[in-house]
Amino acid sequence: MATQPMSGVLNWARNIEFAAAGLQRPASVGELQEIVAASGRMRALGSAHSFNHIADTTGLLVSTTSLPPVVEVLPDRSVVRVAAGVRYGDLAQQLDEAGYAVRNMASLPHISVAGSCATATHGSGDRNQNLPSAVRALELVTASGELIRLEAGEADFPGAVVGLGGLGVVTTMELEIVPAFEVQQYVYEGIPAEAVTASFEEIFGSAYSVSVFTDWQGGTGNRIWQKARADTPATAGGGAAQWLGGALADGPRNPVPGMSPTNATEQGGVPGPWHERLPHFRLAFTPSNGEELQSEYLVGRDVAGPVFEAIAALRDQIVPVLQIGEIRTMAADDLWLSMAYQRDTVGFHFTWVKDEAGVAPVAAAVEAALAPFGARPHWGKVFSTSPETVRGVYPRYDDFVALLGRYDPEGKFRNEFMDRYFPAV
Repeated sequence: MATQPMSGVLNWARNIEFAAAGLQRPASVGELQEIVAASGRMRALGSAHSFNHIADTTGLLVSTTSLPPVVEVLPDRSVVRVAAGVRYGDLAQQLDEAGYAVRNMASLPHISVAGSCATATHGSGDRNQNLPSAVRALELVTASGELIRLEAGEADFPGAVVGLGGLGVVTTMELEIVPAFEVQQYVYEGIPAEAVTASFEEIFGSAYSVSVFTDWQGGTGNRIWQKARADTPATAGGGAAQWLGGALADGPRNPVPGMSPTNATEQGGVPGPWHERLPHFRLAFTPSNGEELQSEYLVGRDVAGPVFEAIAALRDQIVPVLQIGEIRTMAADDLWLSMAYQRDTVGFHFTWVKDEAGVAPVAAAVEAALAPFGARPHWGKVFSTSPETVRGVYPRYDDFVALLGRYDPEGKFRNEFMDRYFPAV
């Protein structure tokens, strides 16, 4: 099949120009197997929403978006079988029509299923795990071109789900599904910073999914985005006119200051389908033009307070290059490279201005301040955490390196990112 030239091809944020020699889009799994078997170095490309070089290669990029867009609900097993390149938003629409849902979604519904799971992407909610925790089985093409299946309960499974693209090219996944539900979304603004820290447990325990957006200026530039299941009312907030010193927004808002609320999912407490409320942004709109960089650092729930204070102490450095910060929570899981591995987790997310030179030293300062708290950087965001530090915060790091060696002994799926953080033994 024809190989698409890669010159000038950028990621979604337009901060990465791919160095790959070319891109292929196989139309069948068999065709993909042939490409993988015949290729040298290669990587799978999802929706290109990563802000670093994790998906790049000096060899061939292969996209699964042209594979048959399978979405097959298997109610007897409470799973949906979905093609790797399908976007979460498209999956969600088909699931909802069939009366089902996945438990949670990320901020953007535009991201691919396999790419999201490979990098441990997440939404929010004290009792909600991240997206890859819903995976019950996956199929992937390994370096030899063989198609294999891994299922929950198998020894390699918890290492393969968040695989960073290092084990092969995922073709399908089976995700746990639940009955469809409705969500009501409320936005509170003008929340004092001290209320966020003093009422942290109340805020994040108040509804099914909760985010706090902050400008890190220490004043009242904080908003609570509260997403309550319609069948389980919020325990606080929930449409009240006032909450924690802030007020219910008098109209729709966008999480990013200055951006149109048209792009954001419906608010004001209007009940609607889960997939039209759990993301912050609507599928029908591109939420921004990519004029941003993003970083995220995830820590144990037990150190959320001290981490908040450590970040706040850097506000003079952070504020000049920040568009908005977001704080989210998630439940622990058992996936080896998940940022929530074996600990209930709080994520501190930064949407930066698009100024790599200006952002780099600030992100490094945040990383240094959070190092004592065992912070794990999001795999798909901007970070410069050292390989030694990364190794120290993942208890199953050595097991994952061994897994890479067994599945890809010749290093076909390696790239500069993988060589830096997971050097071959």
